[in-house]
Amino acid sequence: MSTCMTVDYQHDLDALGLHCPLPLLRLKQQLVSVGSGEIVRLRATDPAAHLDIGVYAEKTGHLIVEQYVEDDIQYFFIKKK
Repeated sequence: MSTCMTVDYQHDLDALGLHCPLPLLRLKQQLVSVGSGEIVRLRATDPAAHLDIGVYAEKTGHLIVEQYVEDDIQYFFIKKK
């Protein structure tokens, strides 16, 4: 079941098959190279990714614009502050 809204994103990050903490580390690396206000779509299969990404966004001020799960893949749309 998809609850996705249409979100325009500028960067795509594939963390499929990676386990904690690699999806978060890859996101951190990606965000260094993107501009403020740009959106990164992160795809992850790690069941704990939503916890790591949520805490990270809360602590850094980045915004999770949209988040959903479809076919065991978690999708995050993170807007850089």
